[in-house]
Amino acid sequence: MRLPFWYGCAVSGLLQDRNYLVLGVANQRSIAWAAAKAIRAQGGCVALTYQAERLKGRLRKLSAELGDTPLIECDVSSDAAIARAMQELAERMPVLHGLVHSVAYAPAEDLQGSFVETTRAGFAAANDVSAYSLIAVGREARHLMTSGGAIVTMTYAGSQRVIPNYNVMGPAKASLESSVRYLAADLGPSDIRVNAVSAGPIHTVAARSIKDFAEMLTMMERHTPLRRNVTAEEVADAIVFLLSDLARAVTGEILHVDAGAHAVT
Repeated sequence: MRLPFWYGCAVSGLLQDRNYLVLGVANQRSIAWAAAKAIRAQGGCVALTYQAERLKGRLRKLSAELGDTPLIECDVSSDAAIARAMQELAERMPVLHGLVHSVAYAPAEDLQGSFVETTRAGFAAANDVSAYSLIAVGREARHLMTSGGAIVTMTYAGSQRVIPNYNVMGPAKASLESSVRYLAADLGPSDIRVNAVSAGPIHTVAARSIKDFAEMLTMMERHTPLRRNVTAEEVADAIVFLLSDLARAVTGEILHVDAGAHAVT
């Protein structure tokens, strides 16, 4: 007899026997991957998305560490693709208890030079993928969150102040944070909480596209109250908290996991 995909998920933890969708796993260094592992370690069952078929093989190798994990194609720049992804997810996870949105993009040329040179197309692309996608995914996912749940997205300090070379992603993250608050208000009556984690800089593959990123890490290590940078695992633990019942009265919040940098810089 073929066992259901969730068989073996009964590991004692904060997310015991609950179902979670994680968007944005690119490689073993990504925050989304750390979040998926942390959810699984706390007893949750995880489904992962990939943007296109060419990326599925890489994700399959990673997901083997989590057990029989559903892999679902989802291009967040397409409403139709998101709807199809949620329909497929419903076949595997009829009830969804939460999702992690760890998706961001900006054209490389709009992350270089001066912000004033940002192109119209680059601004639109950054906001579409990095901010609007949270709204689009939340709109579809809510239909599976029949028992309430939690949505967590990822933001950064560039939403609130100028970060050298962050450029167009700053306004995109500001839009994302505002969307968190509006979604929290809309989805709260359905007992769905919406929050964001503002993480300190982490040496992910995506971060390498930011000019002088290594220098930023060195500077943060010297100036944060904890005198160090944060890890993807520490950010993932905060995500688990926001997904869990420990945060059952927390919504519309931006939780800083940055070694205290937001308090002093």
